[in-house]
Amino acid sequence: MARHALRVVQAGPLALVVDGGRFGVRHLGVTQGGAADWISFYWANWLLGNALDAAALEIVIGGGLTLEAEQETTLALMGADLDAQLDDRPIAPGATFRIAGGQRLTFRQPRQGLRAYLAVPGGFDVPEVLGSCSATPREQLGGLHGDGRALGSGDRLEWVRQEAKGRRLPFDPARSVTLTDSRLALVPGSQIGHFTGASLYRAFNATWRIDTRADRMGVRLCGPELHSRLGSMISEGIPLGAVQVPPDGQPIVLLNDRQTIGGYPRLGALTPLSVARLAQCLPGEEVSLVATSRERALASHRRCLDEFR
Repeated sequence: MARHALRVVQAGPLALVVDGGRFGVRHLGVTQGGAADWISFYWANWLLGNALDAAALEIVIGGGLTLEAEQETTLALMGADLDAQLDDRPIAPGATFRIAGGQRLTFRQPRQGLRAYLAVPGGFDVPEVLGSCSATPREQLGGLHGDGRALGSGDRLEWVRQEAKGRRLPFDPARSVTLTDSRLALVPGSQIGHFTGASLYRAFNATWRIDTRADRMGVRLCGPELHSRLGSMISEGIPLGAVQVPPDGQPIVLLNDRQTIGGYPRLGALTPLSVARLAQCLPGEEVSLVATSRERALASHRRCLDEFR
């Protein structure tokens, strides 16, 4: 069976193989992983006519990541603008493009957003670990080598040769909600009543700054201190987007590579759409929290998924 491949000429700070995530294993202490900005990841696959959860690359910051094509093929790029260059030609996110054998694709520094997604026809052919090929470095699972490692120089990413559909986005990628909306919708949780009234006012009326302490496990928000009357807690399951408030009063939003249980009081959880938005925020960016209901969050999520049909 004919195959295609990309070779890593130079490794950037963090480039990971991701798919839709690893589910049904949290009772083993294994987190979900998967694409942090799942919306941009879905669109990258959609552009090529792939299954939406097909294995692709999540490229954080860029930082000189250079890939060389071994054969001519079509690729799709979506998400952050990391100043991608095909040899000396700029490649903007939000479209498919042809790359010839021997040409090099380089990602430099962020112009807008933090994470770009590179998809290939049919998805990368990477072995699954516990039902997913997503790399989770903290747990040393998945990825190209099965141990969660980011891509390194000399690595080869292969896939079975097939034709791409080459679709066009139904919107301007530069105005994608995951890159432009500063409002993060939060569904209040059962512990929100334990926070003081002043803290709740500040939580939803203050501007929060993205801290430098941010990764695929979680993002710390810097702003006014929040206080909970709740004392010690029994650790409980942590959903995607959970907003924990540790003793220092600065919220931490937990993302794809979060721990499976935690014992800090929580304001609630961001909606999946807002998690995708937060995953594109650079340190220093400002966001706000907006309370929403479970019903509105579900309706918004369904509308988002309908766009991929």
